[in-house]
Amino acid sequence: MSFSARITRSPTPYDPARGADAVALFPSVAPSVAELIGGVAGCSPYLAELLRRETAWIMAALDDPEAAMDELLGTIPKIALNDLTAELRQAKRRVALLAGLADLGGVWPLEKVTQVLSDFADAAVQAAITQLVAAEVARGKLPAGGDPADAGGMVVLAMGKMGAGELNYSSDIDLICLFDETRFDPDDYHEVRSAFIRVTRKMTAILSDVREGGYVFRTDLRLRPDASVTPVCLSMETAERYYESVGRTWERAAFIKARVCAGDQQAGARFLKTLRPFVWRKHLDFAAIQDAHDMRLKIRDHKGLHGPLVLEGHNMKLGRGGIREIEFFTQTRQLIAGGRDPSLRASGTHEGLMALAAAGWIPAEAAERLYDHYRFHREVEHRLQMINDAQTQTLPTDAAGFERLAAFMGQEVAALRDTLRARLEDVHTLTEGFFAPDEPETGPQVPDWGQEVVARWHSYPALRSSRATEIFARITPEIMTRLQEAAKPDEALAQFDGFLAGLPAGVQLFSLFEANPHLTQLIVDICATAPALAQHLSRNSGVLDAVIGGAFFAQWPGKAALTAELTALLDGAGDYESQLLAARRWAKEWHFRIGVHFLRDLIDAAQCGTQYAELAEAVVAGVWPVVVQEFARKHGPMPGRGGAVIAMGSLGAGRLTATSDLDLIMIYDASGVETSDGRRPLATRTYFARLTQALITALSAQMAEGRLYEVDMRLRPSGRQGPVATALAAFVDYQENEAWTWEHLALTRARAIAGDVGLCAQIEVFRQTLLASKADGPAILADVQDMRRRIAEQKAQNAGWDAKVGPGRMQDIELFAQTAALKVASPAVDTPGQLQAGVAGSWLDAADGAALTQAFNLFWQLQTALRFLAGAEGDLEDLSEGAKRLILRETGSADVASVLSGLGAAQADAAAIIQRYLVGL
Repeated sequence: MSFSARITRSPTPYDPARGADAVALFPSVAPSVAELIGGVAGCSPYLAELLRRETAWIMAALDDPEAAMDELLGTIPKIALNDLTAELRQAKRRVALLAGLADLGGVWPLEKVTQVLSDFADAAVQAAITQLVAAEVARGKLPAGGDPADAGGMVVLAMGKMGAGELNYSSDIDLICLFDETRFDPDDYHEVRSAFIRVTRKMTAILSDVREGGYVFRTDLRLRPDASVTPVCLSMETAERYYESVGRTWERAAFIKARVCAGDQQAGARFLKTLRPFVWRKHLDFAAIQDAHDMRLKIRDHKGLHGPLVLEGHNMKLGRGGIREIEFFTQTRQLIAGGRDPSLRASGTHEGLMALAAAGWIPAEAAERLYDHYRFHREVEHRLQMINDAQTQTLPTDAAGFERLAAFMGQEVAALRDTLRARLEDVHTLTEGFFAPDEPETGPQVPDWGQEVVARWHSYPALRSSRATEIFARITPEIMTRLQEAAKPDEALAQFDGFLAGLPAGVQLFSLFEANPHLTQLIVDICATAPALAQHLSRNSGVLDAVIGGAFFAQWPGKAALTAELTALLDGAGDYESQLLAARRWAKEWHFRIGVHFLRDLIDAAQCGTQYAELAEAVVAGVWPVVVQEFARKHGPMPGRGGAVIAMGSLGAGRLTATSDLDLIMIYDASGVETSDGRRPLATRTYFARLTQALITALSAQMAEGRLYEVDMRLRPSGRQGPVATALAAFVDYQENEAWTWEHLALTRARAIAGDVGLCAQIEVFRQTLLASKADGPAILADVQDMRRRIAEQKAQNAGWDAKVGPGRMQDIELFAQTAALKVASPAVDTPGQLQAGVAGSWLDAADGAALTQAFNLFWQLQTALRFLAGAEGDLEDLSEGAKRLILRETGSADVASVLSGLGAAQADAAAIIQRYLVGL
């Protein structure tokens, strides 16, 4: 489609005579193009002059503007150094003219206009440094060799709008110039650095100096590290050390848009990758809100932009409701959550807003409105700049100026003023509440209650900085008010005091509370109900990040989805240590999620146990391949079919509490292979023993992010005396010929959770076959009775609140259920399922099975609650009022006395049933 057919709008000539003069230069163009030229020239002296100077070129370019632009960009790399200054200026005139006409005529949307301007800037910078570096090589100041396009290891980063492909019409370009010092001999470092500094200065002169024919781009190098004292081109290592040690929030925001625009693309990509941890923090960074707000205030103070909206002289970029407000809003939101969600790491404003909306951080309608305003603001900005090619964003200060601008926009003055005011105010409304929420005329007062505890808070580590103290002072009234509303305020305050005392730092967490007030109630609920979880939170406050995500209160995703999520996370985590740290952070967040759901009555005790078990299984299944890969790197791949990780005990049964460890065993099948094939080969038995130890370490080692789980492998063949990994043939032989009854009982809850699929299936087939062959063992009941006796001797029965140990309690019912599964050769691994199998196999009376299942569920409810609330079995007197209420909720009891009565009755009934079956009906 021709240029003329794509015109959708046209300015009204503010100076008709100048417009007519320009139209006269183009006697053969279509009427729509003539109208556009007249309006453009009649509003912009600058574009009128370009139309006069580039008449022939623009006539041809209008036939196919995209092809004309491609041809222009294609000629730039071929320009010789001596001709670069003049020819780049000519190219700039042509780009400015074509982009201006396409913009003003609606032929190109804003995004195309800004991308074309950015593409030209890229080409100009690339041409300049390529030619200048080649000149330094010719002088012997830099070593020869390599692709000339790599500029000898020099890298130019486009920052700001150029980095995002959003360059405005008369923008300067923000660049950071670096060089890859690893390409050079260390002894040559200073000479090389001097050469790249010369290149940078000459490039800046070529682009920025105003000469005959104008200029190319005003070039700003002040975004480099510590610009007041550093040279204009730095080594990458110097820049990395700066950002790692003293980089500030505004620099993090700047790097959201950073892009390699010229020079060594690979070296630049490596540099940007090293800065990811600096830009994108692993935890939600709500402290960035205050930093961004402070930056906004400093800009307004510096530019004198405070006060009510007055259109005359208003700055469309920096003023109230301006472009910068939208950019700050977008970038700050990205900084907050982009470390956790890579989808938010978009460089463009539109892409950033849409990504934030898609991830649920801002309403979709707000994102659409903000970008619509952004496009309008940018078009106003372009027209202000097009008038005289001035780097300005300031609205006119007089009536004549507004008349010209309105004509350039194709609007009436009154309509333009109304539109400007409405859009600026709407942007302010949408963004100001995020940076500076409205406060009541009189701030909330801290209640007098609890002041003896509050008085010592200033001495805690989390409040050692003035910034943390300032933020905490703003949220203290809300915290104290909510604590006072707890069932037992003093208990809740004491637990919150312990939580606060355990925090190593406070700025990030307190900023999180301030930005998300609903978290305050969650913390109060936790402190009032579950002190063990409160203590965990003080050491792992980063898990609160997960609450802010939109999926925190969604349905449980299931084991397969969890495993896939963890696997994807570990695949992108880098080295082995980073993978283990990432797994710990991930598991802690999901573990916390389960606890909060249980606390808030979104799941019951049975669901809670299942979810803890599925989480543990996903962790093992996700970490196992990582351990195998790391081990294979040194010792070669696993011999034969490799190993299978078998869950035993509570994990095998699919129910864990908040504090459960993992019972695991390892079975391997080397398929006759005697040694591994690797850099440091190992005998097969040693290989799998060490691999198993590596898995245990990966799960249980205390790292900066804590540990995943404690691991218990005592259920392996021969217990502590046996090898930590057992060959399949040895395992089969042992179970068939040597294992005790208790080991067969343990096998009723065995379940393969990681490893070779075929090997796992074979182990399960053997398990079921073995149980069938041992079901009629004459000594089973006597052995179980003996086991109960020994348990009673070794573990004394605790008070009425102990749900686990004692005749008729949970452990006793589990043992009996395993007995039922063995007697009827059932593949069921969970306790209710095993009891039901006993009934189905006619070994257990249906009424007895139902009574035992009901008793088990009651004990499980109590056990789950106690482990969650206190971290272990607790005594009635040690539990808070909130904890007691949770136990009453779970057990369906009216009061504590009813709980104790119900436990006693259930225990007595269960013990009598079990005794009858083991001694004889």
